[in-house]
Amino acid sequence: MRSHRETHLVARAGWLRAAVLGANDEIVSTASLILGVAASGAERPALLVAGIAGLVAGAMSMAAGEYVSVSSQADTEGADLARERAELAASPEHEHEELAAIYVTRGVDAETAHKVASQMMAHDALAAHARDELNITDITTARPVVAALASAGTFTVGAALPLLLAVLLPMNMMAPGQGGGSILFLALLGYVGAKAGGAPPLRPVVRVVFWGALAMALTAGIGRLVGTAV
Repeated sequence: MRSHRETHLVARAGWLRAAVLGANDEIVSTASLILGVAASGAERPALLVAGIAGLVAGAMSMAAGEYVSVSSQADTEGADLARERAELAASPEHEHEELAAIYVTRGVDAETAHKVASQMMAHDALAAHARDELNITDITTARPVVAALASAGTFTVGAALPLLLAVLLPMNMMAPGQGGGSILFLALLGYVGAKAGGAPPLRPVVRVVFWGALAMALTAGIGRLVGTAV
């Protein structure tokens, strides 16, 4: 009999969240930065310096933020597992009853639940409690390095798109070209992220386009005010 393997989209949740967040933030922040500087009346070299500085600072900030955040989750998971390991050593009978009760609440009759709990604990007691009591699995477990690299990598890729526009667009078309191009990039990102996560694309696309356009419009407005003031 051929083995049947299933690939579930939830397995992508950790890295997909970091990747979409990184790319979205970089497109919005870099495009907004370039638009704000352009609206102040600055020339192309200033736009490029601002964009590159934003890319480097943003990528490092995203990587550090993701690593610290997901590491905190990993620390919490480790503490819970250590506590569960101690409870299993001190009171295995109580832990058996606790696991059986979980299965009963999921619809298993009491006799079968106790048999299943016994077999699961005989196989790997800690893994059984981690999965069924603490909801810690291989899919959901925190991976700080993966999250940091995914976020920084996509942040850098996202920054290249507004920077490319800043290099290629004529200065008299910088504001509309940068804004329109970045909105198209955001729409594409929302679509790709939704498809990768198995979700309908319309709402994610509208969501990223709306907030991205708002951020760029506000930054451009501030740049215009500052440029006029000075």
